[in-house]
Amino acid sequence: MTLRILVVGAGIAGLAVARALRLAGFRPDVVEELPATMLPKAGIYLPGNASRALRHLGLDAPLRPLGDLIFRQLFFDSRGRSLFEMDVAAVWAGVGESRALSRADLQQVLLTGVGGEVRYDTSVRDLEIFEAAAKVEFGDGSVAEYDLVVGADGRRSTVRAKTGLGGPATPTGQIVYRSVVSGGPPLSDWVALLGRRSSFVVMPMGGRRLYCHADETAPDAPDPADPVARLRELFGAFGGPVPAILDAVESVQVARTDEVVLESWSRGPVLLVGDAAHATAPTLAQGAAMSFEDAVVLGEELKACAGDVPAALHAYEKRRRPRCGAVRDRTRERDRARDVPPALRDPMLRRRGLRIFAEHYRALVTPL
Repeated sequence: MTLRILVVGAGIAGLAVARALRLAGFRPDVVEELPATMLPKAGIYLPGNASRALRHLGLDAPLRPLGDLIFRQLFFDSRGRSLFEMDVAAVWAGVGESRALSRADLQQVLLTGVGGEVRYDTSVRDLEIFEAAAKVEFGDGSVAEYDLVVGADGRRSTVRAKTGLGGPATPTGQIVYRSVVSGGPPLSDWVALLGRRSSFVVMPMGGRRLYCHADETAPDAPDPADPVARLRELFGAFGGPVPAILDAVESVQVARTDEVVLESWSRGPVLLVGDAAHATAPTLAQGAAMSFEDAVVLGEELKACAGDVPAALHAYEKRRRPRCGAVRDRTRERDRARDVPPALRDPMLRRRGLRIFAEHYRALVTPL
């Protein structure tokens, strides 16, 4: 099968798609507008279904030495008193391991699986759709035609905007603070402390480092001028391991989370995948997992349809929409539960938290 395929974006979604297409017998071009030196600095948590998808992509072996395995998730109130704990290994039994690791390490694993060159510093200036092809003009003025263009360029997708598939992402009102900490307290579990419209999550990510992911629901708040100071202000009264972690924090990345909800993920021979198509808040840690699953299914459908792009894109969207929609709905449910006043939320979570939170993953345990 000879198809001219372009993958726009060399982040998690784009590299996973490029790998899946290679395994299916295609040779896609991959472009990325950022320079090759722009490696991600934060950590990432991969639940069991992410590991399963990476196994389908043949990338599970190089991942095994990296990061730390997560067997339990422990939930506490803001003072560090137990709410409930979840046996993560049991939730994902027969599916895959849960792991926290460096995003840069994950990126390197994905890069080794691409099997071809990534053209960095290459933006998409324009995109014109014909009946069965797309003409792409790149930032350097060069032009090429493709039978399939895959927009894997994230929440602020240029491909989405150029094809008219949707407008800007919709803010969720959350502000997220991410940090990688060395020299913090020793932890072996994923730990979350829930405050008033805020949470502080920390987990071991290998190399005696901790990955911290904190957030607040503050839709009208300005961007913090000093993210480290704001993190300490927000969570300075928290208990458990938080005080020792705050003492060890040196730098903090800040982002506002948003959602992407579209009526269609494709137009002609152009398809959106990953966050470009169905971004959610990161509450369930399913962003990478959904991107990996997207890649697996797209490769399968293009191969099954013998390169018939319209048929493959139709089949792809039919398979992926219910699953991605369920992730969005469960994410919204958990965020609503998190933002219930602690006087009501905490007793409820002590009684029913395990059942409620484990249920959020039930549909994702099933095969792709």
